[in-house]
Amino acid sequence: MTIRGSRFRFQFQFRFVFFGSAVAVAALAALIHFPVVEAQAPSPSFATTVYPVLEKANCRACHTDEGVASGTRLHFPPETASAEEIDSFGLTLAVLVNRDDPSSSLLLNKPTNRVRHVGGLKIEPNSADEQAVRTWVQHLATVADSDVSAARARLAEVKPAVAHQVGLRRLTHSQYNNTVRDLVGDYSRPADRFPPEDFVSGFKNQTRTQSIPPVLEDAYSTAAERIALNAFRAGDVNGLVPCKPATARDANCRDQFVRGFGEKAFRRPLTDVEIRRYNDLFAEQANRTGKFLEGARVVVEAMLQSPKFLFHVTAGESGAQRDYAIANRLSYLLWDTMPDRALRDAAAKGELRTPEGLERVARTMLQDARARQATDEFFSEWLRFDRMLTAAKDDGRYPSFTPELAAMMVQETRMLLGHLVWNDRSFMEAFTADYSFLNADLARLYGLPEPAGEFEIVKFPDALPRAGILGQATFLASTTGPVDTSPTARGLFVREHLLCQVVPNPPPGVNTNLPEPATPDAARAKRERMVEHAQNPACSGCHRLMDPIGFGLEKYDAVGAWRDQEIVDIFAGAGESRRSKPTNVDITATGEIAGIANSTFGDSRALGRVLASSPICQDCVVKQMFRYAFGRAETPSDRPTVTGTAAAFRSSGFKFKELLISLVRSPQFLEGL
Repeated sequence: MTIRGSRFRFQFQFRFVFFGSAVAVAALAALIHFPVVEAQAPSPSFATTVYPVLEKANCRACHTDEGVASGTRLHFPPETASAEEIDSFGLTLAVLVNRDDPSSSLLLNKPTNRVRHVGGLKIEPNSADEQAVRTWVQHLATVADSDVSAARARLAEVKPAVAHQVGLRRLTHSQYNNTVRDLVGDYSRPADRFPPEDFVSGFKNQTRTQSIPPVLEDAYSTAAERIALNAFRAGDVNGLVPCKPATARDANCRDQFVRGFGEKAFRRPLTDVEIRRYNDLFAEQANRTGKFLEGARVVVEAMLQSPKFLFHVTAGESGAQRDYAIANRLSYLLWDTMPDRALRDAAAKGELRTPEGLERVARTMLQDARARQATDEFFSEWLRFDRMLTAAKDDGRYPSFTPELAAMMVQETRMLLGHLVWNDRSFMEAFTADYSFLNADLARLYGLPEPAGEFEIVKFPDALPRAGILGQATFLASTTGPVDTSPTARGLFVREHLLCQVVPNPPPGVNTNLPEPATPDAARAKRERMVEHAQNPACSGCHRLMDPIGFGLEKYDAVGAWRDQEIVDIFAGAGESRRSKPTNVDITATGEIAGIANSTFGDSRALGRVLASSPICQDCVVKQMFRYAFGRAETPSDRPTVTGTAAAFRSSGFKFKELLISLVRSPQFLEGL
């Protein structure tokens, strides 16, 4: 056996043949002045005893980078983590343990809801699952700080698996419209008639939805034919042919056209094979018709249907092709359209091969008017302007609401965001701005005097409880139904779009309709009628994350106007005799964002202050831009890029242009999206 002292270690071999051998050992230890150390029990395995309990409780759903508990100190490792990594993760949970009083630890009392838990009750008190967690908490109370630090270091060294492989990205409908405008002078916005694009991860440009189904293929073919025909209908009015052909068979002029137009359409110089292919196509049509422009027309039509036009390469290229690929992704990010001659020249000169070169070119591009159209498209998708532009409201309840007013609402939001971006103001002012850009109709809706001109900047009076985009009708009216407000929809929007948190879908078959009050005595504001959401276990887990946010905005009606009372319809009778009687009910507008400390609010101005000062919201702005720029949701391997960009965003005073520049300088942008 081995006996350890404070300074020496000796090895003795004993054979005890009498009862009470342990007493003899103790006596011997006392004789030689060495203490007896009892054999320590092996450390419990977090991976096999506690981790399954937390997984069964679905703690991961919230405690991830995109979960509603993303702002807490508990973040689960990826589902692909090894047992060793999970055990290391278990040690890092010591930060949630009170060493002096383990029974009061958050790690034990949050999931059992003894301490108020945003996710509600996850582990039944006094159950076997709770005992497993309690045992681990007691173990963590005795773990040395050095062991915890070592566990954190081990996790930090784990390189996240790359969860994406992207080589091609299709032009979005917006990019298609802008590209044919700049390529052939077509301003008809042909992609507006294409099949609608799906929103995935909040945007329409996500690569996993960018295939070309047959119906879209037909739309591309029809559009290419019409665009090419219109381009030469009245001759070469757009100056697409760079020379004056002597005859229909002018090979030199034909070659100049194919090379020049092809470089613009494919956003790179053509290969020799491509030049021969399109020269042959041109010659065949020109010879058959005897018209040079007919040859040009058929080449334009063919190129507009080529994958080289419809897709832009983002990875896998080398040499000069790589330079043009970088120019391509830079142009579609910052301009939402094709590279111009100057940007293609910069690629040809190798000026886009370093972060410094990219930044220099990008800053010049951001001074171009096309940069405004690109940021407008980002804001339009992120904040879902489409919902506002297609919204319908009850004519009887909201007679002033029209499609024209909806367009004005969107324009108000565009102008505020553009003002912040292009005047280098803090972008977090989007949530706190005590001013807006109003015309007469919007001022009337907000209860303000009419401005002298159209969309002039108007300062809100202190008594007006309205600020930022959350006080604008675009958000308030697009997150409601035709008649009533929806606290759930408003809360969901804040969670998903402004905090980048995923709220699970409701269970199948759940009745989401609120009970109808049958008597005047039963008339209650929506907050009281939605108590079912908080009491039903199938609903409460998610609704407590959304509804309280919307409750704080209940004094804004379904078109964004302020109100102190809600109109509740009292229904009586049945069948044809069924009637409703509107009744006014007082509103209590107090809300909070569960998971964010000190987040109680009662209007958009107070909510805006909470969000503007929240690191979760600040980081979400970065994440949303990342998703839009890279065409996919972020993965664990993207964390250095996201955190680095967020740091640059903060240090700049939340300048939106600096956010863009930081993304452009990232290694991922150079290597491929």
